[in-house]
Amino acid sequence: MLWQEDDVKPSFVVPDDVVDVSFQIDCKQIALDHAHDLSQALLEHLPWLLQEKEAGVHLIHGASSGNGWVRPGDADTSGFIYLSRRSRMQLRLPRERLAEVEVLRGKTLDVGGCRVLVGGYQIKPLSALGALFSRYVLVEPGEDEDRFMQRVIAEMNVLGIRAKKMLCGMGHTFTTPQGRQPTLSIMVADFDPEASVTLQRRGVGRGREMGFGLFIPHKSVKPVGDMADKTHFSGS
Repeated sequence: MLWQEDDVKPSFVVPDDVVDVSFQIDCKQIALDHAHDLSQALLEHLPWLLQEKEAGVHLIHGASSGNGWVRPGDADTSGFIYLSRRSRMQLRLPRERLAEVEVLRGKTLDVGGCRVLVGGYQIKPLSALGALFSRYVLVEPGEDEDRFMQRVIAEMNVLGIRAKKMLCGMGHTFTTPQGRQPTLSIMVADFDPEASVTLQRRGVGRGREMGFGLFIPHKSVKPVGDMADKTHFSGS
C-alpha cells in the first residue's frame, strides 16, 4: 500500500528587518497637500531617507480620512486635516536605522507652517495579509489608467510578484518641486504572505520619501467594491 500525505509547507514568518515606526504627535492640523513639506522636514534630520530603498514616509491622516480611499476636501488643496490625539506620523524603515530616528523625539517639525511636535514611538511589523492598498501611487507623464496599471504590474513582476487582483481607486494631486503630480490609489488582493511582505518592503513607483507607492494591509476588498466615482487621469 502507498499512502503519501501532501507536503506541509512551513508557516511563513514575517521578517522584522523592515518595520513601520509609529510616532505620537502633537499637532492640531496639517495641510491636505503636505507630502513634500513633511518629506523636507524629515530629511533635515534624516537625510539618509533618500538612499534607503526600503524606507518611506506615510502621509498623516486624520480620523475623518476614512479607510484611505476617500480623503476629505481634496478638491480644495489649500485645506487642512484636523488631527486628534490618536493621529500618528509613520515611517517605514530598516530596523538597523531605528537608533537614528531617536533624533526626532522631542523635535518640533515645521511642516508647511504647521508645527508638529514628535513624541515617542511604537514599532509595528509588516503584515502577512493578502490584501494591500496604496493610497497614492504617482501617475507618470503620458499615462492613462491602462498604461498606469500596466507599468505597476511590470514593476511587480520585476519583484517576482504576480498580480492577480488589482483595482484603481480615487485620484489625488500633490504639489512638488516638479509641479503638480497626479496619483491614483491601488488595491491588490490574493497575495501569498511572502509576496505581500515583498510589496510592502519595496512598493511601486517613485517618491517613497513623500508617501507615494507605499502599501499597507487591508482586511477586505469589499469597501472598494463601488468604484463608480473613481477619478480617471488623461495622459499629459
